Amino acid sequence: MSINERRSLARRLRPYFAVFDIPLMLILIMLLTTSLFTLMSASMGIPGKIEDQIRNICMSFFVMWVVANVSPQTMMRIALPAYVVTVMLLVAVALFGVIKLGARRWLHIGVIDIQPSEFAKIAVPLMLAWFFQQHQGQLRWHAYAIAAVLLLVPTVLIMRQPDLGTAMLVIAAGFCVIFLGGLSWKALAALVLMGAASMPVAWSMLHDYQRERVLTLIDPTSDPLGKGFHIIQSTIAVGSGGMFGKGWKEGTQAHLEFIPERTTDFIFAVYSEEFGLAGNLFLMFLYLLLIGRGLMIAGGAPNFFTRLLAGAITMIFFTYAFVNMGMVSGILPVVGVPLPFMSYGGTALLTLGLASGILMSIQRHRKLVQT
Repeated sequence: MSINERRSLARRLRPYFAVFDIPLMLILIMLLTTSLFTLMSASMGIPGKIEDQIRNICMSFFVMWVVANVSPQTMMRIALPAYVVTVMLLVAVALFGVIKLGARRWLHIGVIDIQPSEFAKIAVPLMLAWFFQQHQGQLRWHAYAIAAVLLLVPTVLIMRQPDLGTAMLVIAAGFCVIFLGGLSWKALAALVLMGAASMPVAWSMLHDYQRERVLTLIDPTSDPLGKGFHIIQSTIAVGSGGMFGKGWKEGTQAHLEFIPERTTDFIFAVYSEEFGLAGNLFLMFLYLLLIGRGLMIAGGAPNFFTRLLAGAITMIFFTYAFVNMGMVSGILPVVGVPLPFMSYGGTALLTLGLASGILMSIQRHRKLVQT
């Protein structure tokens, strides 16, 4: 191959590798680097975690790169099929799902088990953004009613698994699209009042373990060795970190195995104990940068569909971080929500990589003429 041919090939391939948004990439790299250092400490005595997480990160970046090369117009075309397939998979889980740890959340396909509720985190806001794009300029109350039904169908199926944490994320992302779609403040106030009035009914519909989580949040000392153990130990770890923490790999709560799920849902407790308030402020600053970059991309999006979708994805990042930090700190009930780009795990990291890829695609195509 001649020099000119190599240059020509490099010129043709360059656009496919220039899709990454540099500010967003730098934020993600800092979060993932912090994650690996924390995981090294949290996984002491658990072989293979670091290697697996590095593999998960590589797969997440590959998914991010693939999605970043997909145009928003293509995303609009696949929005409806993606939503329909996701709902069908959720129905299949309800009928034939695999039960693990008392919950029917997985579907066995071939040689792997998949969790369709993870797909709903992206498919639902994608569908709602497409719906509002199609009805832009003629949004009436019935359009918002249809959007509410589109949001409730997968949410109810997810809650029946039961998976309250994922349902909260789907509701937050979907509601963000509906609100940004033009929902009035009066309608929002009415929904809040209706939600408050329906709390007794919602309480009666919760599973026993979900009600126990709420009651444990109010008084974890009522069952310190049982239901309240997670909250008590995680809050001890967060508080014992002090201003600057005990030091990397010096956290006693984690290494003496008092913190449950210390590599996944409760990794923030490990981080807080070892790096203290100063480390927490740094981590929160990174999340503020992530959310701020998402809002900047949403503000510069080329059309209604991409603005709604970017806003919803940013809300997913915010909800992930807020709910996880809240439950570890003892101000929210314990639900299965990982800390974004920090917790160990493949499925959640792939979903976050997909979401980041969508943001990068929207940023890349921001100069397109509105359609």
